[in-house]
Amino acid sequence: MKFYIETFGCTFNQADSQIMVGLLEEKGAECVRYIEEADVIILNTCYVKQPTEQKITNHILKVQDQYPQKKLLIAGCMVDIDPIKLERLAPNAGWIGSRRINSTPEVAKAIMRDDIKRETGQDNVIKTCLPRKRFNPFIHILQICEGCIGKCSYCCTRFARGNLQSYPTTFLKSEAEQAVTDSCKEIQLTAQDTAAYGKDSGEKLSNLINHVTSIPGNFRVRVGMMHPQNAEDDLEAIINSFKNEKVYKFLHLPLQSGNNQVLLDMNRGYSVEKYLKMVNDFKSEIPHLSLSTDIIVGYPTEDEAAFQDTLDVISAIRPDFLHISKYHHRPGTPSSKMDEIHHKVMKNRSQRLNDLKMQINSSNNRELVGTTQRILITHKGSKGGYIGRTDSYKTVVVDDVPMGSFFQVEITHSKSTYLKGKIVK
Repeated sequence: MKFYIETFGCTFNQADSQIMVGLLEEKGAECVRYIEEADVIILNTCYVKQPTEQKITNHILKVQDQYPQKKLLIAGCMVDIDPIKLERLAPNAGWIGSRRINSTPEVAKAIMRDDIKRETGQDNVIKTCLPRKRFNPFIHILQICEGCIGKCSYCCTRFARGNLQSYPTTFLKSEAEQAVTDSCKEIQLTAQDTAAYGKDSGEKLSNLINHVTSIPGNFRVRVGMMHPQNAEDDLEAIINSFKNEKVYKFLHLPLQSGNNQVLLDMNRGYSVEKYLKMVNDFKSEIPHLSLSTDIIVGYPTEDEAAFQDTLDVISAIRPDFLHISKYHHRPGTPSSKMDEIHHKVMKNRSQRLNDLKMQINSSNNRELVGTTQRILITHKGSKGGYIGRTDSYKTVVVDDVPMGSFFQVEITHSKSTYLKGKIVK
């Protein structure tokens, strides 16, 4: 069997796809680069935002229209969040839910013989150490837990990923050790919320980070998104674990809104003041930390004053990375029962926040021009050159250099979204 796979969405979804490829290849199937060569097309879906839903909906229709003779297998969050719509879109497709990827070979085999098999719902199979095929040989995505303990009023992903399941630290360290043995140079700790790690098992994120960084070798660890509420009780230990030279000085801590009433309506579980203290605690201990945060613009209860609060907080914290999402209703969420803000108002607010983002990014990056930074090269640039990351996870573009290597570079130019550098001889 030849199969082609496309992945939408987050790092966790990328890792799921890598496991699906690994499981299928273990059974003798062949992953092909071009969709035309495949017997089976696998689409691993994301459903977190309405524009993503629309993109995936259109793509499913397009694939079926262009390749009606090929078998279709839909995986990922859409399967468990919106099965009624998916049934209508692709009545002859096989399904693999987010928590059922272990059954990928079985579902693919069934669909090859025209048996429409669908595996959905909760499954507590531990994904650690499952066969996988890395899409980048220098980066290993380490899924540390699945599901979450939050109940954010706007989020539908939790309906797909289910209850929290943390994987044992000993298993995770073993997988990371194998990755380093395989010459991986970047270990990405990923989850729906890395700060939730161990809340169900008694283990701690800080302890896991320390275990991974204790592995001998020259590599970096990127810690994925942390929900502020869940990081609070382990904060001091997490900050200390970030001080290890192997850990990128990169904190992804979503704010979502700079207004306390909106945060309460979102059911986020923290205040703006608590968030600011957390950021300050990190930066006072790690001055060169890069901050990444997320904002949802146009939540149904956000008025102009609340949005101004968000602008004020972003101006104060000056994040290096800011992810902006316009609010849209998502299936089954409490906030979907409220009236959406008018599109023109939402678009205006989004543009104003984006303008502020670009100003901050440009200013932050200009400050690095003339400095010398150590970078790890992990990607080839789509427009030439090679892409590396500084110790604070800033993107640097350099001329041709070996992949998977560390270099000292002088930063020569700055853009709003990346830096340019030259290798220091």
